[in-house]
Amino acid sequence: MHRHFKLIIAAALAGSAVWAGVELTRPPFAGQAGIAFGTARAPIRQAEIDFHIWYPSQTGGRAVTVGGNGVFHGTEAGRGAPHRGHAYPVIVISHGAGGNAGQFGWIASRLAEAGYVVVLPNHPGSTSGNASALDAVRIWERPQDISAVLDEIAARPQDYPDMDLGRVGVLGFSAGGYTALALAGARVDPDRLAAFCDNGGRGMSDCGFFARFGIDLHALDLEPAAQDLRDTRIRFAVVVDPGIVETLTPDSLARIDIPMLVLNLGDEERIPAPVHAKALSETVPGAEYSIIPDATHFSFLAECKPRGPAILAAEGEPDPLCEDAGGRSRAEIHAELTDVIRRFLDAGLH
Repeated sequence: MHRHFKLIIAAALAGSAVWAGVELTRPPFAGQAGIAFGTARAPIRQAEIDFHIWYPSQTGGRAVTVGGNGVFHGTEAGRGAPHRGHAYPVIVISHGAGGNAGQFGWIASRLAEAGYVVVLPNHPGSTSGNASALDAVRIWERPQDISAVLDEIAARPQDYPDMDLGRVGVLGFSAGGYTALALAGARVDPDRLAAFCDNGGRGMSDCGFFARFGIDLHALDLEPAAQDLRDTRIRFAVVVDPGIVETLTPDSLARIDIPMLVLNLGDEERIPAPVHAKALSETVPGAEYSIIPDATHFSFLAECKPRGPAILAAEGEPDPLCEDAGGRSRAEIHAELTDVIRRFLDAGLH
């Protein structure tokens, strides 16, 4: 559930970049990661949702920078870059509450270069510049966004080349981690969800966010959160600091039957209880668990620009989005995250 950043920043702060969008740079692109875009009809929302597609490419295409703004660095890609012409495993990445698809170009580009097609939807009502406290509570809509995107891709294979839909997995961060777990079969206990803020935020800002907007979880109908949202097309999952882990039912976790990698960011004693996933990993059969040292919850976000912290402070952002735990740079943490995730994916798929 974690609202990992709100960041309503004026376009002027982003320079020539478009928030969660694409900044044009100099052509041609010399790398091996192409970028394309799509939309899908999400029945649960009765609206279109958009998604990014990073794919293994040949050198070429127009050089663009995806996801950069005044705070975060973007990632270069080749728009319209030539496809390599093979069928690759598909990784769907689910961002956290308040995040966006462009925020994860740093890992999407690396996975694309390594032979994966990476699909990143924007979750409406839970995306930078389009987020609300009430929408953040409606967590059960997020897994259905992913299923809607997979439906769109399956229905129009001519528009979405290079994807092997027999090898589809999901990678989720924070609220996206819950999303990945739900797609794998995890179910929420509505009573536990209603009590989520009874003991305060416990190191996370969600409950303060809800309180500022007058959200009382006990007063809401949370029964839809209990539904089975598993999508059997999902064959493996990676979850990073997954949100609301304490609300998930142990019996549903024990029935998950796909390979799963569970990651927590930071020293074990400092991981906030709402995302501490060691017990979860011990309940899911065969799940692997690792801790990434020197990190914080926000180390999974893109690298910050030098002025990023000052901009966040001026905006009144309560979370330390640009801070890591010390000892290593965010770039070094990203390198380890990529290696750990790649080893898990490669072992199961190649």
